[in-house]
Amino acid sequence: MAIKKVRIRKWVKIISFLILVISSFCLYSRFLGTNGLVIKERAIIDSNLPKNFYGLKIVQISDIHYKVTTSKEELKEIVEEINLLKPDIVVLTGDLFDSNIKYKKNDYEDVIKLLNQIDCNIDKYAIKGEDDLKTNRWEDVISASNFIDLNDKHELIYSNGLDPLLLVGISSNYKKNHIKKTLTSIYEEINVEYKYSILLTHEPDVIDDIDYSKFNLILAGHTHGGQVKLPFIGGIIKDKYAKVYTNDYYDLGNTKLYISSGIGTSKYKFRLSNKPSFNFYRLRNN
Repeated sequence: MAIKKVRIRKWVKIISFLILVISSFCLYSRFLGTNGLVIKERAIIDSNLPKNFYGLKIVQISDIHYKVTTSKEELKEIVEEINLLKPDIVVLTGDLFDSNIKYKKNDYEDVIKLLNQIDCNIDKYAIKGEDDLKTNRWEDVISASNFIDLNDKHELIYSNGLDPLLLVGISSNYKKNHIKKTLTSIYEEINVEYKYSILLTHEPDVIDDIDYSKFNLILAGHTHGGQVKLPFIGGIIKDKYAKVYTNDYYDLGNTKLYISSGIGTSKYKFRLSNKPSFNFYRLRNN
């Protein structure tokens, strides 16, 4: 009987220790892992980039999911950090809002006020994520925030009146597969030669359905980097429409794919080894 009691005490200690460790990880992931801000700076070198765009600075923000784990104060901090970088272009690659949150009028007003404070030398552009599709105020907020709605559209950006840069935006492909038709329509409208092109897409999976070699650079979001990253495994919280593209970067030959890990969280309010972040790119041709 004494031996049996010793074994029971041993297992109680082991189970208690495991419960403590798991609880600590959960608490850290929920309350500390979702706080703070990391700026991921990337140098992009491409000989196709026109010389007049040498040193172009692009900030990409994505997956804010406002008010899930991203508060008004945290959004304000993000805006301040962006402005310190003095970017030329700012792009928002989807999921500014979250479909599980019931927003009030003052929430939209707060977002508009803060996004309006983002300064850049050229312009600000935005596309929808799948959660934004369910928010009927997205267009109003983006317009009032002085962002250009680039959903299923393109823009030719000039610097010093020389070779343009082509910027293409694709709305979320979450509900229906519209990307091929949309890109075909966009290319039919372009009658100006360009040497460098950038695609903004929310879901990185669309690269499996398009000729991505037409783009030099693709910027995406959606995956949140898997939110919770474990050693040797990587991100483990994945949307059902997020296949394998959860890393920060993929070399696709002449095309470079960068994926933002995002700022907010999905319905699972956890982040581990994957702090809220936005990407900062510096482009040059040598």
